[in-house]
Amino acid sequence: MPRNAHTISRNQISENALKVLYRLHKSGFKAYLVGGGVRDILLGLAPKDFDVVTNAKPEEIKGLFRNSRLVGRRFRLAHIVFGRDVIEVATFRGHHNKSNDKISKSNAEGRLLRDNVYGTIEEDAERRDFTVNALYYDISDFSIRSYGGGIRDIQAGVIKMIGDPETRYREDPVRMIRAARFATKLNMQIAPETAEPIIRLSSLLQDIPAARMFEEVLKLFFSGKALKTFQLMNEHQLFTPLFPQITQLLAEDPQSPLAAMLEQVFKNTDTRIKEGKTVNPAFFYAAVLWYPLQQKARDIALESGLSVYDANIAAMGDVMEQQCQTIGIPRRFSTQSKDIWQLQLRLERNTGTRGFKLLEHPKFRAGYDLLLLRSEFETKEVKKLAAWWKSFVEASEEDRPDIARKAAKSGNRSRNSKPRRRRKPTASKSAKE
Repeated sequence: MPRNAHTISRNQISENALKVLYRLHKSGFKAYLVGGGVRDILLGLAPKDFDVVTNAKPEEIKGLFRNSRLVGRRFRLAHIVFGRDVIEVATFRGHHNKSNDKISKSNAEGRLLRDNVYGTIEEDAERRDFTVNALYYDISDFSIRSYGGGIRDIQAGVIKMIGDPETRYREDPVRMIRAARFATKLNMQIAPETAEPIIRLSSLLQDIPAARMFEEVLKLFFSGKALKTFQLMNEHQLFTPLFPQITQLLAEDPQSPLAAMLEQVFKNTDTRIKEGKTVNPAFFYAAVLWYPLQQKARDIALESGLSVYDANIAAMGDVMEQQCQTIGIPRRFSTQSKDIWQLQLRLERNTGTRGFKLLEHPKFRAGYDLLLLRSEFETKEVKKLAAWWKSFVEASEEDRPDIARKAAKSGNRSRNSKPRRRRKPTASKSAKE
């Protein structure tokens, strides 16, 4: 598509991406803006990332940019760093030569383990996942190259795999959740032939390194379409390999509070994103794993005879450890999630005058928000507890002491608190005599 046949303007491309494109071009290399950056501008969206592809090798790219670093083991590429902005530059990918395992290698299931094979722009387009991503903006003449019918599929609103879908999913199973993410993000449909193998192959996601899945899940649920993404992933059975503990409980009781809680978490996440607010992964995981935690705590209490409080503390590590087997939640977030869970227990015990100290806890707000969320689906006792904390938090500093004293005098005790033992009355001296 020549410049006069499309709507992309250089004003819509980041200044740093243009710097990279121009330097590569002036140094005698081919340089293109590729993939999502081109796709999103054509759809009237604001791209989050601007990726560049070139015929320059990684070492040649590094030689051109002092502010670059080479990254990646499966496929070598360059990151050009401009402060907080990073422009990713890849070399055209080519087709595999099975005779050289040092540059390309796959396992028995067909998943690519090493992929340092370079080629032409045509080969690179064939190696991309979906046609809507096989779009190249040429900085030399400002034209767009579209491969596999990418422009046509954008206009039709269809997510279509390049090549045989089953083979491509086996090469990289993450492409299955990318199909779901693009479909919801771009308000498109997954083409029937692209969707057909997904349910059969969804279990392959269990073989993906857990650390990689953390970033992929953030893209899935922190892009403003969490609820729709969750529904589509359920339809294609992609949620199960990521959150097996949740899926097991849903299978046992589809009408449990867990189902309603999940839907509300996703709705709230979408609302925060649309309002331009941040979303803390620690709170997200604390909320979606709350009911698996409660089930595990009940099992531990039944088996060991521990109190509800102690069983919950023991269950926290087990539930988080199991989740981290499929999604590698960094410790900085998993530790915060456990703090939020523990606050649920402390919020039950610390009404009254002890509430003042709890207000100073660094994760109090997150724990309080989870309590309010739980109160929408749980018992009258939880609703009553949440109502008290809400009145306490929203009260003025002058009114809080009075609210705390009334709660302390009421003598209400948590369901997790053990009743005090009464001392046996001692006989008086007269009685003994």
